[in-house]
Amino acid sequence: MSFNPILLFVWAALAVCFLGLLMYRGQLTRYEDEQLFLNEETNKAEQEQQTKIVSRVKRIEPLVRIFGGAAGLVTACIVGMYVWNAWQQLQ
Repeated sequence: MSFNPILLFVWAALAVCFLGLLMYRGQLTRYEDEQLFLNEETNKAEQEQQTKIVSRVKRIEPLVRIFGGAAGLVTACIVGMYVWNAWQQLQ
């Protein structure tokens, strides 16, 4: 039995999850500025909103790293298998 269909299915699932997390993170930070200067004069609602956004982004950051790394690892495995098979065919 070949592992190619299984690896491709796992890769597709990891890639979809990874891209979904990237899109969610992009939606969270879409309207935020690069720098936001908060001081005592700033509205409390703006400060609370900024704090919520930062906490959500920090909460999903480990998941983005895990799914991105896993998708990259599975991609490397698939490419390695195809190169190995091609090498075997040449010999």
